[in-house]
Amino acid sequence: MLKKIFVGALSAAAATAFSAGGWAADMSVEDFYKGKRMRVVISTSPGGGYDIYARFIARHMEKFIPGSPRIVPQNMPGAGHRRAAQFLSLTAPRDGSVIATISQGLPFAQVVWPERHKRIDTGQFIWIGNVNEGNNVLMLWHTTGVKRWEDLRDKEIVVGGTGAGSTSGQYPRALNNILGTKMKIILGFKGGTEMNLAMERGELDGRGSNAWASIKSITPHYLKEKKLILPIQMGLARAPELPNVPLIWELGRNEAETKVLKLMVMASRIGRPILAPAGVPADRVAALRAAFDAAVHSKAFVAEAKKRRLEINPVPGVEVQQVVKEVLATTPQLAKLARAAVTKGKVFNCAALVKDKSMCRTAKKKKKKGKSS
Repeated sequence: MLKKIFVGALSAAAATAFSAGGWAADMSVEDFYKGKRMRVVISTSPGGGYDIYARFIARHMEKFIPGSPRIVPQNMPGAGHRRAAQFLSLTAPRDGSVIATISQGLPFAQVVWPERHKRIDTGQFIWIGNVNEGNNVLMLWHTTGVKRWEDLRDKEIVVGGTGAGSTSGQYPRALNNILGTKMKIILGFKGGTEMNLAMERGELDGRGSNAWASIKSITPHYLKEKKLILPIQMGLARAPELPNVPLIWELGRNEAETKVLKLMVMASRIGRPILAPAGVPADRVAALRAAFDAAVHSKAFVAEAKKRRLEINPVPGVEVQQVVKEVLATTPQLAKLARAAVTKGKVFNCAALVKDKSMCRTAKKKKKKGKSS
């Protein structure tokens, strides 16, 4: 008898939960968000580029989401952005009440280290938009004595990064493995603020990667006081203000090296992203993407960005989603090369890694005159 009562109670509870869930799913977007407290999970510590852009766009998105919810920031640094990404994959509510920002380098990291990303599938995330598409740079302190990128082949310097899956860990490793530079990479920093402080103290010679836009907006005094050396930039095209700084993929000596380095810089299109976990109802996804698009083009957003010297070059969510899809569709041969390029202790031996040996032939290139900033 007791067993029947217990089973009946469970069935009733399950039916109630299903009914409530179905009712919530049937709610209008405005009814769902009205009076709601949302979260934006930030995969770094406070004060860095990801943090500043995420807080900025979230505050402006509130005005354009039906129901005008309040979006509260929550920093969740750790494991080179993977802690926040794993939360998004496994724990975060899938109802549209949580959005996040993570490293632009995680889709590439998923390609080269699939075994580390069994619980994180960036292709399943819903990409809401990118606040700023812009180049990254290898950022070195002025005391290193480095003038051109070639100096890094002869001089050992120490650079910091958040994790192996972040661009700050990936780019210097690729330069070491492919082009023979001698950078010592220290991982585990929670964000850019900590790396900047370590650099100022002389504990680091630089950062493996930093957004050019973040340097201009967050630490413009570094530029004014000529405290930085920027020997390489990472993007699909040279930044207008850095015409003489070579792009990382321009340094590739053959087809294989160039393809790997170009695959890496596709992350610049992902930029400073806002995304949501898989499974969010389609109408709420549409509302979040519409709110993002409206926010980044609003007069208040543009005016504040200008006042704060924040560079804004937005990319719609559907386009970011497509870039992630393209990165994840990397061929096995290119993925094998990319893995060798960014894995510590790996030898980037093109001929041993690919069947098509023509990819490994050194291309004759015209020497370009250029200085580092």
